[in-house]
Amino acid sequence: MRTYSLDDVHETRKRRDSWWTVYFVDPVACRVALPVANHTRLTPNALTVISLVLGLVSAACFATNQLIAGACFFYLSFMIDCVDGKVARLKGTGTAFGLWLDYVGDRVRVVLCAGGLAYGQYTLTGDVSFVVLGAAVAVLDLFRYVNAPQMKRVREAVREERQESGLEPLGPDPLAVDVLSADPLADPLTPDPFRPDAYRADPFSVDPLEPPERERMGRGPRPRAFFRFFKRLNRFLARHRVRSHLVSGIEFHAAVFVIAPLAGAWALIPLAAMSGALLLANEVFLVYRLWLFTRRHGASSSQESREHVLV
Repeated sequence: MRTYSLDDVHETRKRRDSWWTVYFVDPVACRVALPVANHTRLTPNALTVISLVLGLVSAACFATNQLIAGACFFYLSFMIDCVDGKVARLKGTGTAFGLWLDYVGDRVRVVLCAGGLAYGQYTLTGDVSFVVLGAAVAVLDLFRYVNAPQMKRVREAVREERQESGLEPLGPDPLAVDVLSADPLADPLTPDPFRPDAYRADPFSVDPLEPPERERMGRGPRPRAFFRFFKRLNRFLARHRVRSHLVSGIEFHAAVFVIAPLAGAWALIPLAAMSGALLLANEVFLVYRLWLFTRRHGASSSQESREHVLV
């Protein structure tokens, strides 16, 4: 039986990940994954179940107004959720069912913790704002995961349309989203070795409507300073394994279920509102980029189709 080293575990880390995971979770998760891989027979699915159980304990703590304990158990739940992916990639023992289990477990954990947090604070204060807070957190999280497959369907429809029209197929789409990712906003552009078909969006890596397309569509060249700045920022973040989605679902969950409870009940609504607004802005921006992507390739498809007819 092979004995793994910490360097082997480090090789399973995604090339780029959320800053919360890179700085506050991976250093712990890698050291936990090492003895789990070397000294136990725990499967990735078993680790996912353990993560879900810890998430349920976190929800119960929130419901009984034990905010610090709830935050600690939520962190442990997320950390074990990262360990299962590392063990799966390290041993090659991941399964398709495991992807589903991980995905559903994440959603259950978030909904129950949001409900527990809302229930606990409402029973303590009688303030309906906490009920609204719990509902908003759950809805925003679910919206993010409902929106992702729809965006994927749109991209696939554009590709199929080009294929049916006999046009040159598009290369790997930098706006693609893998909704069943164990870490749904974890790895822009680069596929996860455990899920070779998984690509995530990097919103600042490309400008989907380059000047030639803009001019052909009757629009002037876009000022490039904004995108040049974010390309430089993106390169800087890449050197530190941090992806350009600075506020995604992971940071949103960390703000609501870890940072705010540790800060105290007073921080729940302000931090949840701020992180939720930033997450929603990120989602809107991705939709905007998708819209530009469809305009570009839809217009290209129409133009190429006309040229084919003329020929």
